[in-house]
Amino acid sequence: MITIAEMSDREILNGVIPIMDNLMQGSAEIDYAKHTRDFTERMKAQLSPERLESICRDYQAKIGRFGPREIVRLFRREHSVAVVWRQLATGSQDEFVAEAVFVPAGDSWRIDHAMVF
Repeated sequence: MITIAEMSDREILNGVIPIMDNLMQGSAEIDYAKHTRDFTERMKAQLSPERLESICRDYQAKIGRFGPREIVRLFRREHSVAVVWRQLATGSQDEFVAEAVFVPAGDSWRIDHAMVF
C-alpha cells in the first residue's frame, strides 16, 4: 500500500478536492447527509443536523454562500493530510481560510476536521 509520503500533491488533491466540493455544497444546501457524507465517525459525532443548520444559516446571513476557493498548501503528516484554501464568499469582499484534515480510508479519504474562518 502506498503511503501519504509517497503520494504526489496531485494524487492527494485529486482525491480530496471532490470531497471538499461535496462538503461545501452540502453546507450551501444545508443538507446534513451530503455535508457529512465523507466524515470520519469521530467528526460526524461532533456535528448534529441541528447544529449544522444553525451554523449554515448564521454564516449565510452574514457572508452569503461559499464561492470559489484556491489551494494555498497541503501539509503531509504521517497519518493525514491537512489542506488549506483561500476561500471567497458570495456576499462579502473578505477572504477566508478553509482548512480540512483528511485521513486515508481504503482507496478514498475521510474528513477528520474542517473549518472556515
